[in-house]
Amino acid sequence: MNPLRIFQVDSFTTTPFTGNPAGVVLGADGLNEQAMQSIARELNNSETAFVLAPDGPDHEVRVRFFTPTVEVPSCGHATIAAHYVRARVLGLPRCTVLQKIGAGILPVDIMPDADDYTIVMTQGAIEISGNLDSKTEMEVLSALGLLGSDRNARFPLRIASTGHSKVMVGVNSRDVLNGLRPNMAALTKLSRCLGCNGYYVFTFDSDDPEILVHGRMFAPAIGIPEDPVTGNANGPLGAYLVDRKFARTNPLVFKARQGEACGRPGTVEVTVESENGKPTLVKVAGRAVIVFEAELGNLFAPA
Repeated sequence: MNPLRIFQVDSFTTTPFTGNPAGVVLGADGLNEQAMQSIARELNNSETAFVLAPDGPDHEVRVRFFTPTVEVPSCGHATIAAHYVRARVLGLPRCTVLQKIGAGILPVDIMPDADDYTIVMTQGAIEISGNLDSKTEMEVLSALGLLGSDRNARFPLRIASTGHSKVMVGVNSRDVLNGLRPNMAALTKLSRCLGCNGYYVFTFDSDDPEILVHGRMFAPAIGIPEDPVTGNANGPLGAYLVDRKFARTNPLVFKARQGEACGRPGTVEVTVESENGKPTLVKVAGRAVIVFEAELGNLFAPA
């Protein structure tokens, strides 16, 4: 194997050391799954994206995503990071790339912007559960350290997915949001019962007219105590809001701010198309910045 090119990329930002850091490994075809997991654990980002050659005629590139502990089917910020790196390295023009990931074959739009790029990812199939039963709801609130009075009663706890599911939890204020101190062990235990590893807590309490929501996302069951800025939380949130009849326009377009509580703020742009009041398509857009590039020598046996 030739040396691997590894990039550290901050997504949903243009300012280094903010937003959500992701590893990106180009030319990862010679790596087996164990090697990918080892690299992801070593880089210790919430996710690392491994870019591979296509294995069929219906897509142009494959991407696999690993947390420090497990492979996941989809990742918003690591998708932005992977395609931002590809665009920079290959000098891509405005185009649409079909990527094969664990959530299916989905388009990614490469949008040149002056001397930089915006990356727009179409997310996967939309799934929204019914309300959690009252016992489970109280267990989730307790694990998050929330009182019933902290909740935004307009938005019942439901699981929403566009490829990687999250429990949606609306709260009344940013003070409540930023003051959360979740019980990570309790959230991990609940994840096994719910079949859902992430919890996205959001509020409409914003003092910026360009920002609709502020949020925080916790997923300790897959090795992510808190994720700074999460495409696969804000995309499902958009679908959930449309499903709850929140949207007054079609498409619903909004910006979400995340990462403030952990000192890594970033902004996600979400677009949700709908039909007859039901969400049909979710896109998430963001910018990125490469923090550093390195080479990894031939430490692994071929896959």
